Amino acid sequence: MTGSHERPPYLGFGLGLRTKHYGDVLGGDPGVDWFEVLSENYMDAGGQPRHILNQIAERFPVVMHGVSLSIASTAELDIAYLTRLKRLADEVGPKWISDHLCWTGVHGINLHDLLPFPYTREALDHIADRVCRVQDILGRRIALENVSTYVTFNESEMTEWEFISELAKRSDCWLLFDVNNVYVSAFNHGYDAKAFIDGIPAERVIQLHVAGHDHTGTHIIDTHDHQVCDDVWDLYRYTRERIGPVSTMIERDDCIPPLQELVAELNIARNIAADTLAARAGKAAAE
Repeated sequence: MTGSHERPPYLGFGLGLRTKHYGDVLGGDPGVDWFEVLSENYMDAGGQPRHILNQIAERFPVVMHGVSLSIASTAELDIAYLTRLKRLADEVGPKWISDHLCWTGVHGINLHDLLPFPYTREALDHIADRVCRVQDILGRRIALENVSTYVTFNESEMTEWEFISELAKRSDCWLLFDVNNVYVSAFNHGYDAKAFIDGIPAERVIQLHVAGHDHTGTHIIDTHDHQVCDDVWDLYRYTRERIGPVSTMIERDDCIPPLQELVAELNIARNIAADTLAARAGKAAAE
């Protein structure tokens, strides 16, 4: 693979870029360090959307986050999609490109969902090869995100965190670690969320997501339409204590409040990060 193997820079605390916040972002200091943009929203968009994105990219660090890579699918890689993705990246200059560790379609059909797969050695071989090919095409390492799941497979031969760890090692990719998704999946499947966090290679994690969800009582649905709950913030604290400073953002995709409300929530992440950084420093000094 061509491109830099250096770890991407630490960006601080960011938000997903949403159209209703364009004016606030461009009108002054929004209180946000960086923005994550949904790749597909701008890949084929000319005119005003692309113009605004370029303006924002001139002022703030930007990362690109996709939902259509379908890296776990058995369908052939979509070269046309990857070509458009690379073209956008070349124009915008994101600090990194990410997508989800899942499949979204097959046989030419996009199901517009992030679908799970069994954690088998066969799947590991298949996906690792595809990640390497994608990185060769893009000329850069990508980051893959753990998704929320609602079913498990009897065929699985390892845990999700074992699969992710081995995939990162084999393909030399980065990880986007979604703390909320771990919380959701751990509750739905009855495992210890902290075991997941302890099981991932910290040196591969370059970004953290936190988000809200819909807790029905019997299961949790990853909706991104609520504030981050206290339990997820506690898990975020545990994650930061283990892996240290990592660029963090809040995902909010529905019922989107005014920007300053999101910034106020983002400040919770900032405060937790400051606490854990001080604790890690104190522990290191004591040793």
